[in-house]
Amino acid sequence: MEISPANSLNSLSKQDFERLSHFRYRLRCFLRYSEDLCSEHGVTVLQYQLLLHLKGFQGREWATVGELAERLQAKHHGTVALVDRCEQAGLVERKRGREDRRRIEVHLLEKGARLVECIAQRHQPELQLLREEFRLPGWE
Repeated sequence: MEISPANSLNSLSKQDFERLSHFRYRLRCFLRYSEDLCSEHGVTVLQYQLLLHLKGFQGREWATVGELAERLQAKHHGTVALVDRCEQAGLVERKRGREDRRRIEVHLLEKGARLVECIAQRHQPELQLLREEFRLPGWE
């Protein structure tokens, strides 16, 4: 890996590093909090994220494995294995596509819907801290 000289025109200031460090710290605090919540509820962070993406998928309550892989930033085969584990746990089910029978849709089951609702609800205080601290667009 080649590293450019520190005296280049695009050098970052000390304040830039402090801001980035603080953001990464707050993000890690949120992720750690999420990891602990998921563990308390007997699921992995990835299982929770899959359920969250199904519940939060724009315009519908299901997604394809490819769409979930994109949302999780994971490989397709890894997402298939994750869906398998969630299906075995009774959290999701696969269904043939209504419009395209070749497509497989992943749907939340009642158990998965209750679980994601519970964990998402418990994330709200930590999410509120991020809203207040960072004032991100769309979080007003």
